[in-house]
Amino acid sequence: MEIRKAVLDDYESIVFIDSQVIGSRKRENEIHNSIEENRCIVCEINKSIGGFLIFHRFFFGHLFIDLIIVSPRMRRLGIARNLMKYIERIGERKVFSSTNQSNSLMQNVLYSLGYIESGTIENLDEGDPEIVFVEVIH
Repeated sequence: MEIRKAVLDDYESIVFIDSQVIGSRKRENEIHNSIEENRCIVCEINKSIGGFLIFHRFFFGHLFIDLIIVSPRMRRLGIARNLMKYIERIGERKVFSSTNQSNSLMQNVLYSLGYIESGTIENLDEGDPEIVFVEVIH
């Protein structure tokens, strides 16, 4: 398992994985921009991309993990966990992320890595509040 910054050659593989999970290519521009801006990290297993993470630093000046997607055929291999651990090592004091209240799998990943709840945002997805999490790096 290799975690590294995405390059433009990874673009189609990343968009394919994303479209498998959400059923469309609607985020392809966001993915392309994140690769060009060095804000996309991939996990490669046996020369195949198994998942990716997109982050930014626009959350009140802090690093925010915006998106983590793992290929359906490569789940339960620790890809999300390893992507998050990689991003935690880039030198920020706090790392934020969020997930819907209905996404118990992602909540379990966040809790297992020591993230704590930092608040809730209502009205993003009707009837499914967004829970914000933070990890304070010591």
